[in-house]
Amino acid sequence: MRKWTIPSVLFLLCLLFLLPDQGRKIQANAEVDSDAPLDPPKVEEKIGGVPNGLSTDSDVVKREAESMSRRTLRANAEKFEFQAEVSRLMDIIINSLYSNKDIFLRELISNASDALDKIRFLALTDKEVLGEGDNTKLEIQIKLDKEKKILSIRDRGIGMTKEDLIKNLGTIAKSGTSAFVEKMQTSGDLNLIGQFGVGFYSVYLVADYVEVISKHNDDKQYVWESKADGAFAISEDKWNEPLGRGTEIRLHLRDEAQEYLDEFKLKELVKKYSEFINFPIYLWASKEVDEEVPADEDESSDDEETTESKSSEEGEEEDAEKEEEKKPKTKTVKKTTYEWELLNDMKAIWLRNPKEVSDEEYTKFYHSLAKDFGDEKPLAWSHFTAEGDVEFKAVLFVPPKAPHDLYESYYNSNKSNLKLYVRRVFISDEFDELLPKYLNFLKGLVDSDTLPLNVSREMLQQHSSLKTIKKKLIRKALDMIRKLADEDPDESNDKDKKDIEESGDSNEKRGQYAKFWNEFGKSIKLGIIEDATNRNRLAKLLRFETTKSDGKLTSLDQYISRMKSGQKDIFYITGTSKEQLEKSPFLERLTKKNYEVIFFTDPVDEYLMQYLMDYEDKKFQNVSKEGLKLGKDPKDKELKESFKELTKWWKGALASENVDDVKISNRLSDSPCVVVTSKYGWSSNMERIMQSQTLSDASKQAYMRGKRVLEINPRHPIIKELRERGVNDPEDESVKQTAQLM
Repeated sequence: MRKWTIPSVLFLLCLLFLLPDQGRKIQANAEVDSDAPLDPPKVEEKIGGVPNGLSTDSDVVKREAESMSRRTLRANAEKFEFQAEVSRLMDIIINSLYSNKDIFLRELISNASDALDKIRFLALTDKEVLGEGDNTKLEIQIKLDKEKKILSIRDRGIGMTKEDLIKNLGTIAKSGTSAFVEKMQTSGDLNLIGQFGVGFYSVYLVADYVEVISKHNDDKQYVWESKADGAFAISEDKWNEPLGRGTEIRLHLRDEAQEYLDEFKLKELVKKYSEFINFPIYLWASKEVDEEVPADEDESSDDEETTESKSSEEGEEEDAEKEEEKKPKTKTVKKTTYEWELLNDMKAIWLRNPKEVSDEEYTKFYHSLAKDFGDEKPLAWSHFTAEGDVEFKAVLFVPPKAPHDLYESYYNSNKSNLKLYVRRVFISDEFDELLPKYLNFLKGLVDSDTLPLNVSREMLQQHSSLKTIKKKLIRKALDMIRKLADEDPDESNDKDKKDIEESGDSNEKRGQYAKFWNEFGKSIKLGIIEDATNRNRLAKLLRFETTKSDGKLTSLDQYISRMKSGQKDIFYITGTSKEQLEKSPFLERLTKKNYEVIFFTDPVDEYLMQYLMDYEDKKFQNVSKEGLKLGKDPKDKELKESFKELTKWWKGALASENVDDVKISNRLSDSPCVVVTSKYGWSSNMERIMQSQTLSDASKQAYMRGKRVLEINPRHPIIKELRERGVNDPEDESVKQTAQLM
């Protein structure tokens, strides 16, 4: 006891001497700083710090001070207002009752991956942009701070300048925001957020205060911060650790989002959503290890007492133990250590053998690639390797649903859904030369070993190998869609249907092609218009309803297989709806004679049939135009002669009505007459479509209008009566009025 008395007295004297001096320093500092601008509250280190835990721990005080101040934007920061559309979007997200908040991590990792892709692309032509040391490591790091409730995601990507922070995080493309808000109001599905370019704002599903620290090679390090209250602030970063290059996003999590401070939860989310990101994703993870530490003295003395109480029979063992006792006593304890743990160690899926990749892996890869995390699988996919003059690997997917803006500004946008890699290095996702516009609904990637790596994007677009790649991609894409139809039991004939049903996949694949056609059928039609080389291949993929299909879709091959003997033409009719066409007088005689007629009800069908002139040596015949041939009838010649005077008179009577001719009809059964258009002009349906255009000019369209031909039914009683009256008194006004009325 005595040996501790003197040191204790000296310690207390020193403490009494230091405390007044420390208090004077604090008072002096307060007086000096009274006129200085307000900074976030700071706590001096070791204030009131008394050994042996006699007062409040200074670290706890510091943490509490930071916890209170972090919710307030820094006083010296430059303040900005959010763009109106952004505020509207954030209100929707913050007040969302959407249960799946997990998507925020997926979106942040996806953005980090994009930033890493950009710096890697720049490094192809300028190695110095990567810097040196840790900056050359292109990776994503996730770190947790359970005490402060902060989740951090950091990348060593291209980073953002001050202007980038204002532009990218304060204002966004109005069209993307509006489209997303509209979609949210109709479907309520936040899962689509990444497809609209507004994924960053999903952070407010889980955080009420967000900091974005970013360093670009061309600018200083800045901090962007916002509480999602309609404003954000940006200030030069002089207090955080220098990033070197890249971006770190710190999410101050809400109380109800504490589950995202769990390592296992984060590992599960990365595995689920970001397994196929092309950069390593690391988590600062805890790990328990066994460690040898010196044993306590009490334990040692207990061991000695136990040893002395042993019997003399164990004398030899005692001697051995005594020698061991000369060594320091140790024990094994569990210790928690932290290290970076790699979460995504999957090999790039397109580099693997297709036979080794499961359907589930393809589905996961599609969801990651397309940023489409719904429950539906892609309708089809094709994974192949092309060899020869141009070598490349590719994976193509048919999405389960068409994008919301697939046909908006179809001819003006340069949007492509294919990612181009050269030797595993991401180059661009803006190459519209890889696929024609009508196939721009396909998702996927191409990895080429032939294309040059260190050239500009413009030079790459002119490279001769791209044409070869495009040609092979088109062929593979059309084969993939054709296979989707071939494997659908609803699309097959009876023999093929039995084979498919025996294979066991019939239920899963049933109706898949009809689903594809309803989503992307217009793209196939546009392909027939635009791509003359593959027109016949695309025509095989066409589907439509007919007078005999009972509401189901039919192909041209199925139509031809059901054609009547002697039928040389494929009959079709265009209009606004199937119901309207079924009542059309043009079909009367065709239906009675058991001919099958195709219904085309999409406005694009009128343009389509101007390019699709024939199929398998069969001509297409519009039954609403003149020239319809239904086989020869021996009575036709007699009827034509007997009604010759009536048709001549009627043509004169209708001269002022723009009727070019009056003929005997072979297509009518119950109706007295019908007006048809000439073979080489617009059909009446096409005229209606053109007149409904916003900027249509009737005077300029006149030359394309088909000539009107009135066809009369010689078997109808009204026509027979008109013939008799017209012959007896050609000048009778009542007869002329009847003719004009009809």
